Amino acid sequence: MRHRRLLAVLAVLAIAFGALTVLSGGRVLFGGTEARAAAGQVVDFVLWFNFLAGFAYVAVGLELWRRRRWAVRGAALLALLTAIIAALFGLHVLSGGAYEMRTVGALALRLSFWSALALVARRAAQSTTG
Repeated sequence: MRHRRLLAVLAVLAIAFGALTVLSGGRVLFGGTEARAAAGQVVDFVLWFNFLAGFAYVAVGLELWRRRRWAVRGAALLALLTAIIAALFGLHVLSGGAYEMRTVGALALRLSFWSALALVARRAAQSTTG
């Protein structure tokens, strides 16, 4: 029972994180020149990845809520894809590309969140089925 509650909490966190990601990314992408200017030195591929990934965050969260087995793999995939984007972002920075420090923080937060969620969800899911 404890593990089912944990999965439910993780699901709610993933859904909320996804909704906030879609809202913030959508505001910059579709909010006009003022929103774009307020965002600073946006790295387009990171912004687009985060925006689109937000929908996947919600989907994985919903499926965690339903305790679907693939949701744990989906969380791990989101962590992996975020790590790849972070590495590409690092290459962008090392090559002299413009960026905002908050992008560094946001990528670190996303990678940490999805890595931890995937690990905890995997253990919780194993406990509910095993």
